Amino acid sequence: MPDWSDYRGVMIVVEQRAGKAASVSLQLLGEGRKLADKLETELMALVIGHDVRHLAEEMIYYGADKVYVSDAPELKDYRTRPYSRVCLQVLRDVKPEIVLQGATATGRDLAGAIATHLPTGLTADCTILDVEPHPSRLLLASRPAFSEKMLATILCKQYRPQMATTRAGVFEALPRDTTRTGEVITVENTMKEEEIAAKVLRFIEETERFNLEDAEIIVAGGRGLGGPEPFKMLQDLADALGGVVGASRAAVDAGWIEHKHQVGQTGYTVRPKLYIAVGISGAVQHLVGMQNSDLIVAINRDPDAPIFKTANYGIVGDLFQIIPALTAAVKEKRVLIPQSSAQEGVTHGKI
Repeated sequence: MPDWSDYRGVMIVVEQRAGKAASVSLQLLGEGRKLADKLETELMALVIGHDVRHLAEEMIYYGADKVYVSDAPELKDYRTRPYSRVCLQVLRDVKPEIVLQGATATGRDLAGAIATHLPTGLTADCTILDVEPHPSRLLLASRPAFSEKMLATILCKQYRPQMATTRAGVFEALPRDTTRTGEVITVENTMKEEEIAAKVLRFIEETERFNLEDAEIIVAGGRGLGGPEPFKMLQDLADALGGVVGASRAAVDAGWIEHKHQVGQTGYTVRPKLYIAVGISGAVQHLVGMQNSDLIVAINRDPDAPIFKTANYGIVGDLFQIIPALTAAVKEKRVLIPQSSAQEGVTHGKI
């Protein structure tokens, strides 16, 4: 093994938009805290943007010991070259042994650029992270492999830092602790606007408000629905509960619903307060995407469906009778109690 004694610490590269940290970054701080504690080292965060200094304090509240902040007008919007230059400057100076980012469109682009220039290895789209203790201090980065049929644990033995991107919803953020204190270090941006080839003209916000990863209630359908039409029935239940509609890979592959609704290894990993699985058998590829839900309710005609082994509650029967009855009951409950109280109940999975 090479001598990597100069490299110490776990660093999270924080993704932010308009001064708000992405949920995956907060989740990575929670997981990074565990890894840093195992290695008996510090947890660091790197925040890049404009008017983002307030995020340094937030990162400390969510587990960081030390936060590096690069705040400049040129960094207002994400662009690969200026962001990667700041990252490379910090990583070469600070020498963290592990660097983690979210496996988002931005995270994948930035992580790839950083790893190429350092150079070092990068494990993408991880679902499990762990570390070996001293002396190896290796990052054990696990991700789906071989057509999603198994997990591969990938090691980076010959280079530092060890890098990985992880899916949103896989890990859990720590509770926000305003009593925590830490160190904030300013990082100067050395790249001028005229040196940056890419220009951001404007952002076009999505008009459809659909966010599966951050949803607190998900009603998901699978092959048991038999076609695309029953998803309207699931949408009615999701609307009544204040949630969104998800789907298994089988339903998406059949063309019954768009891929953005897919939960599982090849879709989104979610962690809602309530997950209702309707007509979903419970294949491993789907379970890894939703098994960390607070409360799982399975509805299936087959009493031996694997989904029941994971579910907190199971209903065996005809979904075409059960779903309309549930929807009617939820709507009736909403009529009987004030809307604000109903929303509170939905948020906590009480309705």
